[in-house]
Amino acid sequence: MTSTPPVTLEDVRDAAARIEGVAHRTPVLRSRTLDSLAGAEVFLKCENLQRVGAFKFRGAYNAASRLSSEQLARGIAAYSSGNHAQAVALAARELGTTAVILMPEDTPRSKLEATAGYGAEIVTYDRYTGDRVALGGALAAERGLTLIPPYEHPHIIAGQGTAALELIEEVGELDALVAPVGGGGLIAGSATAAKGLLPGIRVIGVEPEAGDDTRRSLESGGRVSIPVPRTIADGLAAETPGELTFSVNRRLVDEIVLVDDDRIREAMRLAFERLKTVVEPSGAAALAAVLAGRPDPLPRRIGVIVSGGNVGARRFAELLGG
Repeated sequence: MTSTPPVTLEDVRDAAARIEGVAHRTPVLRSRTLDSLAGAEVFLKCENLQRVGAFKFRGAYNAASRLSSEQLARGIAAYSSGNHAQAVALAARELGTTAVILMPEDTPRSKLEATAGYGAEIVTYDRYTGDRVALGGALAAERGLTLIPPYEHPHIIAGQGTAALELIEEVGELDALVAPVGGGGLIAGSATAAKGLLPGIRVIGVEPEAGDDTRRSLESGGRVSIPVPRTIADGLAAETPGELTFSVNRRLVDEIVLVDDDRIREAMRLAFERLKTVVEPSGAAALAAVLAGRPDPLPRRIGVIVSGGNVGARRFAELLGG
């Protein structure tokens, strides 16, 4: 007897209705240059142009908007390396409540400043010695706040899946969908939407070479933990897949491919110089994989989720050697 999946296509559609008019319906970018370089038709879902500059607002608002009036009155807590932090902070502001966010001390300054700019209180910790799940849970309990995790929640996963839902609604049939993988929420939601709409589609996840916890976990059949990855793609620096996200991804994700930091830099540069769009390292990972010919062979029509664009001018120049 097959168990009921934690997130369904109908959950994603319900999330799409809930966030409509609050989250942006982001554009899909095409480029003849990109198609020529990739040797395929590539459709970029530009979540770097989403509110807070990343797909994370979709899931954060979907989850936060479902809280009771009592929970909203007490406030929200979250832990994040940056984009989920901004998303929860903005969702809290939209819903008239407050947010306290636990963030790594080495979070890029642009993400710290943006999170504070949305009105959140920031509490920092050392990502290399501290357990953010334990610290975030303790912070929420101490202050009586409702914790909204970055990926381990059905409403978060369903909200993130709306990006793939919109993409397929706009461009139609795709042979493959390529998305970056950190904790696994984006690709879990994307795979749920994509395979619900197009059962024959291949779903490809992309991780940095230094942080291949999901690839190792899928190969071993169980969740694997690795040391904290050191990569420019800070949003993908997960140590182990989420339990809930892994339960989805082991069923729906067909393959995980890896890219190194240099490939990510190349994708950022191409997006800026040829596509005229700014992409942060984590957001460039899926594009980097396609430009590197991964998976091999590349399918004919490929959807790529450009997951975020939160990188400051100085950091952007440093990464590209400017």
